[in-house]
Amino acid sequence: MRRAKISIVGAGNVGATTAHWCAAAELGDIVLLDIPGDFADMPRGKALDLMQASPIFGFDANVVGTNDYADTAGSDVVVITAGIPRKPGMSRDDLLATNAKIMTAVCEQVKVTSPDAVVIVVSNPLDAMVQRALQVTGFPPSRVIGQAGVLDTARYRTFLAMELGVSVEDISALLMGGHGDTMVPLPSCTTVGGIPVTQLISPERLEEIVDRTRKGGAEIVGLLKTGSAYYAPAGATAQMVEAVIRDKKRLIPCAAYCDKEYGVGGYYVGVPVILGTGGVEKIIELKLTDSESAAFKNSVDAVKELVSAMAKLV
Repeated sequence: MRRAKISIVGAGNVGATTAHWCAAAELGDIVLLDIPGDFADMPRGKALDLMQASPIFGFDANVVGTNDYADTAGSDVVVITAGIPRKPGMSRDDLLATNAKIMTAVCEQVKVTSPDAVVIVVSNPLDAMVQRALQVTGFPPSRVIGQAGVLDTARYRTFLAMELGVSVEDISALLMGGHGDTMVPLPSCTTVGGIPVTQLISPERLEEIVDRTRKGGAEIVGLLKTGSAYYAPAGATAQMVEAVIRDKKRLIPCAAYCDKEYGVGGYYVGVPVILGTGGVEKIIELKLTDSESAAFKNSVDAVKELVSAMAKLV
């Protein structure tokens, strides 16, 4: 039985760190691709460096760097991190025009070289970029997924664990909606060791933690000054890759294509899904409270505006 093949388009911090996590977990052989240019050899250098770590940590994975999409042919999973990063003071919306063009170019290649792959989009603004990936590849919506909910939930769980002084392993949480300021954490689906979080944290303090979660990426951008988050985004992406490669049937929040589900009408928004070899194998429809429903609708409306703005630029 052959190893799975995982191609990562974009060899910057998020892409390279995703390769690191995937290789260390022996999820498969990895192709790290970036565009030709002044730093054309960069993906080969990072791939070779990562390969040289394999004897130390004891993982078997062939990691290659390239500028040629032919090397990605027949991938089981394609992760797309390509795009310009968000800079201090820059909103996700500011990235829209440039990254939509990059996403188009990447997906035109992917649909030819890996027509049976599950595509995981990480590039921002996420909800619009994954919509663009679907439009260009023409793949079934179940095989084109956005990575957002896993990251946002991880941030939420981290802040809750810090607040309560408990293990992150004991925090179970869920967020929905768009990736960004309109995301919708669900206190009704948040527990600590099985105890509803509302019994442990006051509503006022919980809202402050929710607000910090929404601004989690911007907080790191502000601290780093010269870049954006990559450890947690890459870890979240690797968890999704693992769910697909190993058919884990993970119930996790992802940006999935919703039509009749939640009455969304044909857009990508963060919802709980079952993720396995087929990609999104099922979307879980929850009964939301009135306030959660209103917040979710507001988030969906923001995604629709973003996609509409993108349509005028591509």
